[in-house]
Amino acid sequence: MKKIGVVGCGDISGIYLKNITGMFSQNLAVAGVYDIVRERAEKRAAEFGAVKVYGSSEELLSDPGVDIVLNLTRPYEHYAVSEAALNAGKHVYTEKPLGADFSEGQKLNELAKSKNLLIGGAPDTFLGAGIQTCKKLIEEGAIGTPVGASAFMVCRGHESWHPDPEFYYKRGGGPMMDMGPYYITALVTLLGGVKSVTGAAVASFPERTVTSAAKRGTVVKVETPTHIAGVLEFVSGAVGTVLTTFDVHAAQVPRMEVYGSAGTLSVPDPNTFGGPVLLYTPETKEFREMPLAFGYAENSRGIGIADMASHIETGSPFRASGAQILHVLEVMTGFSRAYERRGFAEMVTAL
Repeated sequence: MKKIGVVGCGDISGIYLKNITGMFSQNLAVAGVYDIVRERAEKRAAEFGAVKVYGSSEELLSDPGVDIVLNLTRPYEHYAVSEAALNAGKHVYTEKPLGADFSEGQKLNELAKSKNLLIGGAPDTFLGAGIQTCKKLIEEGAIGTPVGASAFMVCRGHESWHPDPEFYYKRGGGPMMDMGPYYITALVTLLGGVKSVTGAAVASFPERTVTSAAKRGTVVKVETPTHIAGVLEFVSGAVGTVLTTFDVHAAQVPRMEVYGSAGTLSVPDPNTFGGPVLLYTPETKEFREMPLAFGYAENSRGIGIADMASHIETGSPFRASGAQILHVLEVMTGFSRAYERRGFAEMVTAL
């Protein structure tokens, strides 16, 4: 049983706490919660069994009863919180992205290794029934040799619904750093590591106006690319294309497809855990829904930290690992680096 100290009690904390205290309670328990806004922490504590509310992050980090720090802060805060937790001798599981830039991710992974600690993180949707079924089908040869893939995350931004959307347009935000982790993680799960990337990354609009109720009318200055188009060269030789954008009202494109020498696989939304999984072959001449071959088709956020706890206790594989989330971070930030140099960004990390 590993005890979790939660830093950050915003929207995403609800599903983590629900699943840690329910679905994954066999090997996880909540030691306590902390948020810079104490009322938010108190609300979550009351909602999930009156767990301890820490008065400061330092108090949480100094608690010997905390085994793993769950970092649910804003993207540009991830590095400082994770660094402090590692320096306090705690394992770390962080929400995506690992850091606001690639150098932050490198430093955190190096620090974890030097302390003989684990760092890992979101997304863990790739551990769900949908992506794992796709992985199994590819490994079994259902589409032959994979030759390519495409992925599209198209929306108009989060300011119309999110109660506090400013951070999406600040350092560490934007559609690639916010939603890209789901898509890039799914792609590397299905096709393996990435060798190099190229692309273009622009901010189409310099300002965004919040229309959600809490901060309606607030004008946000955009400080990060909001429309990123990229090409990925996988180590295997397959080539992928990806588009993530907060600048498009609507589109008619698939979320994700993988193309092979003997068929096409329509991959479910990588921001979900379930299906549908659709397979096209020349023999059937149609997309047919395939049965899910694994569990966790429902919203199973927290399966990654449960996976980490199992690894610590039994040595079982830790799949949402620091190596994976660092590679994904390098890929995501690589598109902008490649665009700045008008060329390719070669990956220095590998899977």
